[in-house]
This record gives sequence, C-alpha cells and structure tokens, in this order.
Amino acid sequence: MQKYKLYINGEWVESGETFTRVNPANPKEVTGEFQQGNEEDIDKAVEAAENAFERWSEVPPPKRGQVLLKVAQLLREDKEDLARLETIEMGKVIIEARGDVQEAIDIAEYMAGEGRRLFGFTTTSELRDKFCMTIRRPIGVVGLITPWNFPIAIPAWKIIPALICGNTTVFKPSSDTPLCAIRLVEILEKAGVPKGVVNLVTGPGSAAGMHLVRHKKVRAISFTGHRDTGELILKEAGLKRVGLELGGKNGIIIMDDADLELALDGVIWGGFGTTGQRCTAASRVIVHEKIKEKFEKLLVERINKLKLGSGLDPSVDIGPLVNKAAQEKSQKYVQIGLDEGAKLSCGGKIPKMEGFFFEPTLFTNCSIDMKIAQDEIFGPVVSLISVKDFEEAIKVMNSIKYGLSSSIYTNNIRNAFKAIEKIEAGITYINASTIGAEIHLPFGGIKDSGNGTREGGQTGIEEFSEIKTVYIDYSGKLQRAQIDVE
Repeated sequence: MQKYKLYINGEWVESGETFTRVNPANPKEVTGEFQQGNEEDIDKAVEAAENAFERWSEVPPPKRGQVLLKVAQLLREDKEDLARLETIEMGKVIIEARGDVQEAIDIAEYMAGEGRRLFGFTTTSELRDKFCMTIRRPIGVVGLITPWNFPIAIPAWKIIPALICGNTTVFKPSSDTPLCAIRLVEILEKAGVPKGVVNLVTGPGSAAGMHLVRHKKVRAISFTGHRDTGELILKEAGLKRVGLELGGKNGIIIMDDADLELALDGVIWGGFGTTGQRCTAASRVIVHEKIKEKFEKLLVERINKLKLGSGLDPSVDIGPLVNKAAQEKSQKYVQIGLDEGAKLSCGGKIPKMEGFFFEPTLFTNCSIDMKIAQDEIFGPVVSLISVKDFEEAIKVMNSIKYGLSSSIYTNNIRNAFKAIEKIEAGITYINASTIGAEIHLPFGGIKDSGNGTREGGQTGIEEFSEIKTVYIDYSGKLQRAQIDVE
C-alpha cells in the first residue's frame, strides 16, 4: 500500500496520523494511505502561500497563463490515466470521469487566455483633466475546499482562476478523493507553478478545513459542498471573501407537448448520472398529468435496463456510491418515501454485490411537501410529481429551498421563455437535462444553493480578484468631486 504526503512550499512532507481510502466498487481494494493534516499543517501551508504571494503576483499575467497552458497540456496527456484513477477512487463510470478531466483541461486553456485580458474598464470623470479606470488585483492567500464528486474538475475550477489572478492557494480536498487531488497538484508542480503558490493539505474538514476557514492570513475561501457546512463557513470566516456552491434539489418539467424520448434521455442522465451524486442532479421530475402514466411506464422500462457495476467496465451505466454512509443514506430515504406514502415504482434496494451500490430508484405519486421531494439525497433516487398545467409546474419547481439548476421539456416557445423568467434557479435548460455546465459560462445558484458567487467564465475571474478604482488628475490643481463640478 502506497503512502502519500502533503505538499507544502514545494515539498512533499508527512504530517502525523494517516487514513486509508478504498475503491467504492470493491471495498477490499485499498487505494492508499494518506496524511491526516491538522492545524499545524494548515499554518505551514498558509505561511508558504503568504511568502510566495508577492513573487507570484508580480509575474505578468500572460506569463502565468503560459504555465496554465502547460497544465492543460499535461492534463491532456494524462487524461485516460486520471480518468481511471477517478473511477477507482470515487466510482463514477469511465466516460463521465473522462469528462471530468476534460473540464479541467478546458478551464486551464480558458483561464490561460484570461492572462491577456483580466479586463477593467475606463470611463469619464465629472471633472476636467481627470482620467478614471479600474484594474484587477489579486486577493492574496485563498483557501480552496472541494468535494469528492468532481475530484479533478472542481479543484481546477478553483485553483486555476485563482492562479491566473495572481493569488496563492491552500487546497483542502475531500478525504474521499485525496489521490486525485495529489495527482492534480503533481501536474501543477510539473507545469512549473513555483513553490508555495499551491499547497495541498489532505485531512478532515473539522480540523484542517475549519482552521483554514478561520485563519487570519487567508483572505478568501471558496467552498463547494453541503449547505450546512457552507452556512458554518459563513459564520466562521469573519470578513474574508467567501464563495459558496451548496447543492440543489433540481427539477425537470415535462409538458404534454414534449418530445418524450428526448425527455426520457434527460431524466435518465440527470437523475442517475454519477449515481445521482451531482449538485445539479435531476432528483425531481415534474410531469404533466396528461402524459404522466405513459411517461412513467417508459421511464420504469428505461431504469430497469440500467446496468450497475464497476465504472471501469464500459458497458456499465451506474457505478457505486462514494462510501457506505452514502449507501445507507439512500436506503434511509427510500424508507422515508415509503412511510410518506409515495409509490415505489422500481429500485429501492441495496443489491447483492460487492461495493457501495444502490439500485436506481423511482418514486411516483409524490407530493411537493414530501421529504424525498424536498431534501437533497445525493443518490440515485428520483421523485415523480404530477401537475395539471404549466403554472402548477412552476409552483412545484420553486417549492424548495434550493435554486441551482432546472430544466423544461416543451415545444411551446411561450412555455420555454416563461420558464426562463419564472423558475427560481441560477441555471435553466430548455429541452436538455439539468447537468452539463460549460466552463466559459457562470455556474452557481440562488436561495440555499449559494451566496451569490459564480464560478466559470468571467465570473471565475471576479471571484478571485479585487477591483481597484484609479483616478489620475492631470489638472495641476486641487479638484473636489461633487463640489467643484461646473
């Protein structure tokens, strides 16, 4: 069993205690022994990042972009190996794991180009002989806390924009996927990121993660994960800049004029892709009563054809859940659904096979106030809710505390545009599923899905940079805004 280390100030170092991880498709297979980082390790990582900040922030942004292009090249060269590692470590099927690595490649290429932009703007002054503009400046040391479900892509979504803006980083990945984090940092190191600019501390969120959040020398925190953890981070971070992406309970509306085969594809992909372990997973299907019976029958037929197994097998549709606790949580919510009176149309059991698998599950005859239709289960459990018209569909869609992603299948242009207007979510898809974010567009939600920040595209730059307003007065005399206006 290989033993892995922390990465602090350009060196791979040990901490003290360690923990092990297993392959969720085969829990007898140990993937490695990892450092259980602590507060002292976080202090060392923050100090290294602070010491490296001035040097890195003074590197011209186009030069920083060249390093990120090298990162993209190395990721592309190692794409298949990284994808296989990801499947082994967290369970998603290999085709999805390749997509995860591709996201990291895409964000590295995109943000490398931002090194030649990092746009501010110029504008007029109310006074004579005075010039006004804004520029972007780095924030400083930023703490990045990432989940396990996209263990290459989400860290890249945070680290790479932070680097192009001139920040230095302390990266605390999920303890479920430490090896993917290590491999990503090895690529950053190989690409030429200077020592101290990226630091990696694996270990528990309760110790390493929260100490990073509270650290007085950390100027910003970016976190993707559970809503309750995000709320705690906001309380503990003080006056730092905090970016939160906190999940969702996303819905797909299927109107009576929809292309049902297309909608079925979207529900299967949205509800059971990554075994339902996406913040954008489509765990609610809101279907028009005129087509409910037909759609339910077709959906059950499709679900029953899905194959469970190791994600390394290209014929497999659904891999395992990430760990035993996730498996038990899905089972708990199945019992809750039954107790609430929902109809279990298919699935609902832990299959008799090695690994943390769970059958793809569909509940029908659900009401909007049921826990299975309100709580983020983060497993392959989908609730089907019948509605009589478009207005009721929108009401059901908005009846949750989250507001991340949403979708509607319809061939009525008015319904499509009214859905864009009325749905309370940061993302709305028309005739496509709730998952499939592209890196050059903003990603994030409203309500309990986040605190207003957006990752991806230009908004990724906004998350990891400060705006400085600059006034240049060449009048040669004292001028007073709002007072000396002629």
